[in-house]
Amino acid sequence: MSLDFLYLDEPDMIKAGVMDMKRCVQSMDDMFQVMGQKDYIMGSPSENHHGMMLWFPEEKRSEKMPVAGPDRRFMAMPAYVGGRFNVCGNKWYGSNIENQKKGLPRSILTVMLNDPETGAPLALMSANLLSSIRTGAIPGVATKYLQRKGASVLGIIGTGVISRSCILAIKETMTDLAEVRAYDLFPEKAAKFAEEMGKEIGVKITPVAEMKDAVEGCDVVSVAASGLKPVDIDDAWIKPGAVIICTGAAMFSKEALLQHNVVFDNWKMHKDWLDELRDEPERLLGVNAGHPSAKLLLMVARGEVDPNHMVSFGDVLAKPEELGRKSDKDVFIFLTGGMGTEDVAWGYDVYTRAKELGLGKTLSLWEKPHWA
Repeated sequence: MSLDFLYLDEPDMIKAGVMDMKRCVQSMDDMFQVMGQKDYIMGSPSENHHGMMLWFPEEKRSEKMPVAGPDRRFMAMPAYVGGRFNVCGNKWYGSNIENQKKGLPRSILTVMLNDPETGAPLALMSANLLSSIRTGAIPGVATKYLQRKGASVLGIIGTGVISRSCILAIKETMTDLAEVRAYDLFPEKAAKFAEEMGKEIGVKITPVAEMKDAVEGCDVVSVAASGLKPVDIDDAWIKPGAVIICTGAAMFSKEALLQHNVVFDNWKMHKDWLDELRDEPERLLGVNAGHPSAKLLLMVARGEVDPNHMVSFGDVLAKPEELGRKSDKDVFIFLTGGMGTEDVAWGYDVYTRAKELGLGKTLSLWEKPHWA
C-alpha cells in the first residue's frame, strides 16, 4: 500500500488562503472553543507544554557546533487538536537573528500534519506565513470576546510584521473601530505603518510620538513590540474597560496585575515555564523575558499571586458568565505565548482548502513499506 502526502510550498499556501485573516480568526476561535472543551493535547506529561527547544552553548564544544546568539534556537511544537479538526501536527523551526544578513527570515518554519490514528503524514507545508497570520489572529479573537460594548479606539505598540497581522485581525472583530494610534520606538516605522495599514483597513491611523498616547484613552491596546526588553505600561494610562493584548512583552505594576482580569491563552502552558525554572525563578526575566507572562510568573513563584486563580482563554469561552466581562469598566490583560495548537488548526484548514483547489505536490514515503 502506497503512502502519499501533500507538499505545499509558500506560493501554494498563499493560493490556498493562508493570508485570509477573516478565515484564520474563525479558525482560531474554533480552536479556543475546542481547548475550552479540553479536546486537545500539547507536549509533555502535562499535555500543555509549549514545545521542545534546543539552546546552544555559550562556547563551542566542537568545530561545527553553533554557539548561542540572539534568538538562536531550534524548536518543535507538537499538538493534537480535536473537534472539527481532529488532527495531529508539529511546527518545527530554526531561528537566528543573523539570518537577516543573509537575506533570510529570522525564523524558517515548516508544519507537518499527521493522521491522529495511524500517524501517517497528511501534509508538509511552508509555515512562515501560517505562523505570522495565526499569531495576529489571536488578538482578533481576544478582542471579539473581551472588548467592552462600543469599543472604538485602538492603540498599537510596535509596528513590525506581527502588528500588521494583529491589526488586520482586530479590524475583523472590533466592529466599532473608528480611530487607531500607532507607536514605535522608531518614528519613521510608525509613520510608514500608519500610511500603509491605514489604506489597507480603511481607518485613519495616527502615528504618535509617545507610547502613553497609544494606551491612554484606548479601548483596545495591542502590544507586539519586538526584542527582549519589555515595554512599560503605566497604571494611570489604562482606560477603564480597556483590553490590553500582549503578543510581545509588556511590564505592568504588581498592583495592575492583581487588580485587573488577567487571561492567558493557556495558563497551564505558562505554568510549565515556571515549573521548569522552579529552583531559579529569577531566570524567568532572562530566559523568558520575551514572553508577556514573565513578571506574573515570577510573582507566582514568590507567593504573591495564587496560581489557582489564573484563567485560560478557552475557559472564558466555556464559562463566559463566570469568567468573562461583567461590566464596561472591567480591564482585561491578555497574555499570549503562542501554541502548537494554533499552527496545527490553521494549517489543517489551509491544507483542506488546498486539497479542494487541487494545489500542492504529491510526495510518497513508499509504494510498499520494506518492513511492516
